Amino acid sequence: MAEGFSTAAANTVLDAQVTAYPWFKLHVGAPGANGTANAATETTRKNPAFASASAASKASSADAVWTSVAGTEDYTHWSQWSASSAGTFGGSGTITANAVTTADTFTIPAANLVLTLPVAS
Repeated sequence: MAEGFSTAAANTVLDAQVTAYPWFKLHVGAPGANGTANAATETTRKNPAFASASAASKASSADAVWTSVAGTEDYTHWSQWSASSAGTFGGSGTITANAVTTADTFTIPAANLVLTLPVAS
C-alpha cells in the first residue's frame, strides 16, 4: 500500500503550485535547495500554459519554447519561480534533452512538462 495524498488533494496542490510559481528556468545540473545552482547560460524564464491537474498529475498544455538560446550546453533540470526575474523559488525537476548550441531553439513539447505527486492506494 502506497502512502501519499488523496487524488483530489494532489490535484489541488498541483494547481496551486503552478499558480504560485508559473515561471520555469533551465539548468545544466540540479538547481539545489534555493534553485540557483547550475543555472543555464540561457536565463529567460518561460510561463507555459498548463491544463488543470487530473489523477495527481499536471501537464503543460502548450509548448515551452526558448528561441536563440544564449549558450552551448545540455539542459538537464528546471526550476520553478514566482516571477519572470528574481522572485521566489518554488521547486525543481528533471528534463531529458539533447545538447543545444548557441542560437538554437529549445522546446519542451506540450504535455512533456509534467508535475506529479504520490497518492495513497
